[in-house]
Amino acid sequence: MTDLEEQRKKVEELKRKILEQKRAASSQKAAEETARLEAEVVARKQVEEDARKAEDEAKRLAQDQARQQEESEKRRALEEANRRHEEEERRKAQEAAMRRAEEEARLKAEEAARLREENERKKALLEAQRQAELLAKKKADEEARRQLEEIERMRREEEERRKQEEARRRAEELKKKAEDERKRAEEERIKAEAEQRKLAEDERRAQEALSKEAAAGTNEFRQTYIQVLHLAWRDAELSEDEAAILALLRERFGLSEKDHELMQQEVQIEIYLQAIADVWRDGVITPQDSERLEQLRERFSISAEEHLRLERQVRKEILKQKA
Repeated sequence: MTDLEEQRKKVEELKRKILEQKRAASSQKAAEETARLEAEVVARKQVEEDARKAEDEAKRLAQDQARQQEESEKRRALEEANRRHEEEERRKAQEAAMRRAEEEARLKAEEAARLREENERKKALLEAQRQAELLAKKKADEEARRQLEEIERMRREEEERRKQEEARRRAEELKKKAEDERKRAEEERIKAEAEQRKLAEDERRAQEALSKEAAAGTNEFRQTYIQVLHLAWRDAELSEDEAAILALLRERFGLSEKDHELMQQEVQIEIYLQAIADVWRDGVITPQDSERLEQLRERFSISAEEHLRLERQVRKEILKQKA
C-alpha cells in the first residue's frame, strides 16, 4: 500500500468520524429536548420549587455526561494522532536506512568496477612489456648467431634471410598485439566513462521523477483537504472537533494557514453558489430562502456586491440550461 493510498484511507476514516459526531450531536439534542418537555409536564404537576430543583439536577447530570463524553473523544483522537505520528516516523526511518544501504551498495559497485579496470590495464601493460623483452632477447640471439656463423654466410644466406623475415613478421605481430591491447584498454576506459555519465543521467532523471511525484502527491493532498472542508462546512457551522481535524490534516499535509484560508474561501463560495442555485431552480424565492441566504452570507462574510455577482452568474447558467 503506497503512502497516498494510506493517506486516502485515513482521510476517509476522518470523514466517517465527522459524520458520526454530527449524528451523535443531533441525537443528543433530540434527547435533551424530550427530557426538557417531560420536565415541563412534571413541573406543572408538582410544587414549583421541587420541579425547579429536579430540572437543575437533570441539566447538571446531562452537562456532566456530555463533558465526559467530549473529553473521552478528545483523548481517543489525541491517542490516535500520536500513534499515527509514531508510525510515520518509523516508516521514514526505515526508508532512510534503505536509501543509505542502496547508496553504499552503489559506491561499492563503482569502486569494484574501477579496481577491475585498473587491474586489466596493468595486465595489458605487463604483457606488452614481456613481449617487448622477448623480442629484444630474440634479436640479440640472432645477432650472436650471425657473428658465429659468418664463415657459413654464403651457404646459409638464404636461410638467414628467411629467419630475418620471420623475425620481422613476428615482431610486427607482437607490436600489433601490443597496440591492440592498448586500444582495448582505451576503449574500456571510454566505456567506463560513458557508464559513469549514464549513471549520473539516470540519477538526475530519478530526482526529476521524485520531484514530479512529490508535486502530484501535494496536489492530491490539497484535493483531499478541500473535500474535508466541504464536509465540515456543508451545514455552515464548524465545530471544535472539525476544526481540530482540519488542523491535524494541515500539519500532516504540510499546508500553511494561507493555503487553508484560500481553500476555505473557495469552498464557502461553492457552497453559497449551490444554495443560490437551489433557491433559483424553481424561479420563486420564499422568505425562508431569503433568510437562509442571508444567514449564509453573514456566516461566510460575503459582501452584497459579491452576492449580486454570484446571483447573476447562477441565473445566467439556469437560463442557459433552460434554453
